[in-house]
Amino acid sequence: MPEASSTPPVNEFVIKFANVNGSGSASANTLFAKSIYRMGIPVAPRNIFPSNIQGLPTWYEVRVSEKGYLAKRAGGVNLMVSVNPQSMLDDVNEVLPGGYFFYDDTSPLDIRYIRRDITYIGIPLTDITNREYSDARLRQLFKNVIYIGALAALLDMDITVIEQLIAEQFARKEKLIEPNCKALRLGYDEAKARHTCPINLRIEKRDLIGDQIMVTGNTACALGALYAGATVAAWYPITPSTSVVEAFEKYASQHRIDPETKSKNYVVIQAEDELAAMGMVIGAGWNGARAFTATSGPGVSLMTEFLGLAYFAEVPAVLIDVQRTGPSTGMPTRTQQSDVTSAVYASHGDTRQVCLFPSTPKECFELTADAFDLAERLQTPIIILTDLDIGMNECLSDPLQWDDNRDYDRGKVMDAEGLDAIERFGRYHDVDGDNIPWRTLPGTHPEKGAFFTRGTSRDEFAIYSEKGADYQKNMERLLAKWQSAPEYLPKPEVNSSQQAMGIIHYGTSACAVEEAIESLHSDGMTLDSLRIRAVPFHTNVSEFIDTHEKIFVVEQNRDGQMRSVLINELNCSPEKLVSVVHYNGDPISAGNVIDGILRALGQVDTKNNHSTGAAS
Repeated sequence: MPEASSTPPVNEFVIKFANVNGSGSASANTLFAKSIYRMGIPVAPRNIFPSNIQGLPTWYEVRVSEKGYLAKRAGGVNLMVSVNPQSMLDDVNEVLPGGYFFYDDTSPLDIRYIRRDITYIGIPLTDITNREYSDARLRQLFKNVIYIGALAALLDMDITVIEQLIAEQFARKEKLIEPNCKALRLGYDEAKARHTCPINLRIEKRDLIGDQIMVTGNTACALGALYAGATVAAWYPITPSTSVVEAFEKYASQHRIDPETKSKNYVVIQAEDELAAMGMVIGAGWNGARAFTATSGPGVSLMTEFLGLAYFAEVPAVLIDVQRTGPSTGMPTRTQQSDVTSAVYASHGDTRQVCLFPSTPKECFELTADAFDLAERLQTPIIILTDLDIGMNECLSDPLQWDDNRDYDRGKVMDAEGLDAIERFGRYHDVDGDNIPWRTLPGTHPEKGAFFTRGTSRDEFAIYSEKGADYQKNMERLLAKWQSAPEYLPKPEVNSSQQAMGIIHYGTSACAVEEAIESLHSDGMTLDSLRIRAVPFHTNVSEFIDTHEKIFVVEQNRDGQMRSVLINELNCSPEKLVSVVHYNGDPISAGNVIDGILRALGQVDTKNNHSTGAAS
């Protein structure tokens, strides 16, 4: 057994649970993570699950970090809770030297799983459940709670915190509180009786959370849509975006009910496919409703035809793209930033879409709410690109601020009085010189303001035209409108101390990049950084590139998609932009970023050895 360190790691380690999908482990593992959060310690849980309903291995990784490092930590785990024989060999090999392997020792451990450089912690989970419970389903469910109790003893956690969370979780089913607390105590007492507690990893209470909450990005997006006044959601289920519309419907059913008639002031439509869903959103937006859909990469591919229509016909629409790996079906339950180019240039022909890139649940909420204003202000689709990592995992977040006095920006909508004041309404006539024409809503005026919405070429009055001059003038105005959009878009986040080298990143790479920058700085390398929040780019993106000798563009895709967009839109030197890419489906880590940068510089990283790629 390895020798224990004289200074045990406190609140700074990674624990991973290896379970069977569909075994009910998710709620128990989430209980563990939320207990750490409740004890005032920053925590980052990640669910790693297969694309089936039941039977295959699933994992739940929890990074505990009082330093506030919330990105995935690559390279191994400090404590593995392995209760799935299918994955046990892989699980034991993932434990770092000096770490711990927790397992069910009802049966002897196979010699293949024995390592001399880690400590084994056996708890007879099956024996305990067989003794305490006669029902097979209860045995499985309470086995999960029992190992949480054992961990509480081993890590010196305050078990009353976990008991309080159980009471809150089952507040509406009080009869379940006592048996769950009993199972928790069974594990706690068994660990105390059989092992020296605590082990060389500990959880100590801190006050580092403040008013932060834990929420998924998908829930935050749903609340942002509700906050923005969305009344129509049309969708087709697809992992990992399904819970966006599910959450929207849940909260809309609570807050979008007419107080007098008790009728719904919203509609949620599950369409026959993604193409139909996007069509419904466009129809609702044309009619004056605030409408959105949520999907992932395969759905975006199907929606591109209608995205082109909305771009060309200038109809407001919001699309939330929770990215996963591609192409084709790819790995449906793994994360990636795989849709950047397909979103920015969605649809055939010369199209350019407005895209937003949140990095936190708070930004998911805020940028989704802003997207509806932008869609109507710019009369165009707005695409919000999150990913599975932030979308489906509960993340620490600053509170979501709700202001009942928020005003909606409906953009340039001409009313009946405005129509009376003009001789002829031109739907695509740029009367103000800002490249954004006025629109009307159905029923505004009995005689004026009607127009035919089409995907074919037309003149300023929406009349069909095959004249090249009409088409070219319209296309140039659409491009100019897109190029002027940064005036309304969120600015990038810049951290600069006039270094020679910098990092450009976006979305959920933020935590890994920030941790990597701190680590590199401690080793003598200082880097500036810029986090892109929107496309088209603000001028300070090109300024950042121009004022640095070398820029590392960190992305979670194979082809360096954002780098390609930067080169295409800013006409910057390809030699200056160096891709640091990570695309195996796991969230990017600081180690991945550091390794990619050092490889690009021709340096050997002796601290980190992670799978990543770097290419100029």
